[in-house]
Amino acid sequence: MSALAIIAALLAEQWRALDNRRYVDQALAAWAGWLEQAFNGGERSHGMVAWLVAVLPPVLGAILIHQLALKVHFLLALAFNVVVLYLTLGFRQFSHHFTELQLAVKSGDIERARALLEEWRGASGVVRTREEVIRLAIEEALISSQRHVFGVIFWYVLLPGPVGAILYRLSAYLWRRWRDLGGFGRFAARAFEVIEWPAVRLTAASFAVVGDFEDAIYCWRTQARAWGEPNEGVVLAAGAGAMGLRLGMPVQEVEGMQPRPELGVGEPADGPFLDSTVGLVWRALVVWIFVLLVVTVARLL
Repeated sequence: MSALAIIAALLAEQWRALDNRRYVDQALAAWAGWLEQAFNGGERSHGMVAWLVAVLPPVLGAILIHQLALKVHFLLALAFNVVVLYLTLGFRQFSHHFTELQLAVKSGDIERARALLEEWRGASGVVRTREEVIRLAIEEALISSQRHVFGVIFWYVLLPGPVGAILYRLSAYLWRRWRDLGGFGRFAARAFEVIEWPAVRLTAASFAVVGDFEDAIYCWRTQARAWGEPNEGVVLAAGAGAMGLRLGMPVQEVEGMQPRPELGVGEPADGPFLDSTVGLVWRALVVWIFVLLVVTVARLL
């Protein structure tokens, strides 16, 4: 069921992306905002309670609905899984930004590329060089592929029904929203760090398999820990090594120059590496789906 549901959800999203995703985001924002008001006393324990209240009801509800659907018919349970994956996956959510930026770079419209990057990453007011625009876009694409595709699929496959997809998506959202709230956000940050740990390593391994294996493993082992967010560093270092380019390095932001370590080996980021990034992510995704199909067929035999 896992492979079929993933393929169906990905095809559905490619055919028609969720136009009303903003309504889903608004509902999550309202839910998280209410929890902040109700529980945020500035302590880690308050954040833990709020996280459990935010995550457990949807997860338990998904388990109940999935079990009831299975009792009615296998196809009903499959349809429920597809719907949940369609809502939690976000391939088109980040690929739209990346594709538009890629086209702008290819056409030589660097001003538009800068504007698209600002829209994607958040406004900084910094006039970036062409190489910086490409490098930061590749970094955003690699991280987004983990957060919106590979992480969701990993936990969907690992846990029964659609529980894992919901757990991962809610954990990622709460981490992003609460990470700057001091003690209250500490539990959400730690929970997502733990949940993300195995998923990023499988993603990095798949990048190595479909890219330059030796460089990907070398960069992963020697460079990832130096990144501010170690889990992000695993994905970025392995991706950079697999493609033979250099990511990271200091960048100017609104608050000043941000010291970032260099990741990867090889050439500076340039236009062709945008195509390489798309190819890397798609090849890794195909490998994941192929392995799932093989496992599914083996279980049936």
